[in-house]
Amino acid sequence: MAVPRYKPLVDSLAADIRAGRLSAGTRLPTHRQLAARERIAVVTATRVYAELEAAGLVSREQGRGTFVRELALPAGHGIDQQAVAGDVIDLNFNYPSLPEQADLLRQALREIASSGDIDALLRYQPHRGRPQDRVAIARHLARRAVHIDPDRILVVNGAQHGLATTLMATLNPGDVVAVDALTYPGFKILGHALRLELAPVPVTAHGTDLDALDELCAKRPVRAIYTMPTLHNPLGAVMSESDRASLIDIARRHGQLLIEDASYAYLVENPPTPVVTLAPDITIYVSGLSKSIATGLRVGYLAAPDPLVPALERAIRATTWNTPALTVTIACRWLDDGTIDQLEAHKRNDARSRQAIAREVFTGLPHISHPGSYFMWLPLAENARADRVAATLARQHISVSTAEPFTTTTHTPQAIRLALGSTDRNNLSRTLRTVAEVVGLDAAR
Repeated sequence: MAVPRYKPLVDSLAADIRAGRLSAGTRLPTHRQLAARERIAVVTATRVYAELEAAGLVSREQGRGTFVRELALPAGHGIDQQAVAGDVIDLNFNYPSLPEQADLLRQALREIASSGDIDALLRYQPHRGRPQDRVAIARHLARRAVHIDPDRILVVNGAQHGLATTLMATLNPGDVVAVDALTYPGFKILGHALRLELAPVPVTAHGTDLDALDELCAKRPVRAIYTMPTLHNPLGAVMSESDRASLIDIARRHGQLLIEDASYAYLVENPPTPVVTLAPDITIYVSGLSKSIATGLRVGYLAAPDPLVPALERAIRATTWNTPALTVTIACRWLDDGTIDQLEAHKRNDARSRQAIAREVFTGLPHISHPGSYFMWLPLAENARADRVAATLARQHISVSTAEPFTTTTHTPQAIRLALGSTDRNNLSRTLRTVAEVVGLDAAR
């Protein structure tokens, strides 16, 4: 069988990239330039670049061209790494921890071990959680201005599981979901796995572009809107009260479900009113304790409109049957005795301290963040390359993420996202100064 004429050109360019003869960040000729140089049709040149992109060797950037990718980075540019080597400083994932948490866990386990009906923890639990646990969660939410009847609360295995059950229960393959152009990577993964169409909406440091959202909803059959009004990951935006009212108005006029992700909301002091409080009949509120307490404590919760509770309960049954009773018991004890309020207060102070360090280090360089958040967004200079920056830092044993995992548009911005909550605070300033130096040097190339 004859080999297509363009294949040798694909192989040649691929070999040059893998051998380093075309270094990371190199801008390749335009489609027309490549066609003229190789005496091929423009459509054939387009196919050459498409195959290189499919192989992960190049990336196309709208308005800028086609660039050689950094091959030293793992797929997903770092965000999908679940384990970080012991000698690597992790600015990729947030898993903030406090020294006293281990002792609190020991104490809780001792108390549970000496309690009455410990055998009950070994049995199946109600799919949406035991009544007493949902009451404890309702009391916790009420202290955060979310006043929800316990019958509308469902206990899930962390906020990610809450998002999964929400999408499974309310949407079908092919449905359109409006999302920010930069959004939480875990939601992207769920959307793709469930074959949903994620329709991007422009987002700024101040939040979602609501005019663009309204226009999208008028043109497309959008079924749901995914939003992080308090606190946006990765930009740190907190949506204003007036914008929340406008968001709800858009959803009501166009008949959409609102999915409010509040995983990082605990970091914001005196936040605006949650969307679910303003529009409980069209909002599913998703949150959990993995970020505020510990990543290993996989307890989350949904607050949902009455008509959606049965479908959500079925989705929980289909995916995990019930959240493990032992972890729910620990979490609800801590909710009731004030332990979680105390831990969240400590972490708010820790986040503010770390954010202050980062803001001082990056003075003079573009950066976007909230003063109380555990992350920072670094837009790079026009000629800088995020994958090249990330690879350079990886060689210095510093793990960061590029914009790629967060991007829902075809154009991926050149930016770095820093997670500030995992590395030792005593080393944070020095580590961030290394990042700043690499960013500055890459921009000067």
